[in-house]
Amino acid sequence: MARATREQSEITGQRILEVATGLFADRGYAAVGLEEVAATAAVTRGAVYHHYGSKQGLFRAVTAAVQQRVADRVEQAAEAAPDEWQGLLAGCRAFLVAAVAAENRRILLIDAPAVLDWSTWRAQDGDASGRHLVEAIAALTAAGVLRVRSVEATAALLSGAMNEAALHIADAPEALEAVVADLSGLLEGLRA
Repeated sequence: MARATREQSEITGQRILEVATGLFADRGYAAVGLEEVAATAAVTRGAVYHHYGSKQGLFRAVTAAVQQRVADRVEQAAEAAPDEWQGLLAGCRAFLVAAVAAENRRILLIDAPAVLDWSTWRAQDGDASGRHLVEAIAALTAAGVLRVRSVEATAALLSGAMNEAALHIADAPEALEAVVADLSGLLEGLRA
């Protein structure tokens, strides 16, 4: 049997990731087996192990990809805003909307904190949308728009608040606009 080319291997790994993302989003980590992922992706279970090492390794990759998808939405919203202040507000709103979207909610808000250790989950969040938050706060502070003592501490506080807010909105979707308004009020308190 001929060995797969690097490109074929990457395509297979991506297909496995996409299939697993859909299954985990629909039914959750505990209800999905690697055999089902392999069958649905039309690969062998060995291929799943080759690319991701284990079910938890696959889920870690799925969570990182979903975190990046959310971060991309945050970045797009922030860049479309007319200025950096409006970009921060738009990015925060985009984070909340994306985090509670059906394709992301179960993975990010329910399973990831339970399946991954806290430091892995936080690191993924920090590498994705958390990075944008730090950059926005740093830019606004440097421009004299925000008055904060520590960019990193402020980002940690806001990130924690938004993660909790996302959990709240997931349980009460009608609360989105009130949460966004209250978050905007909190941010307004940091303005110079």
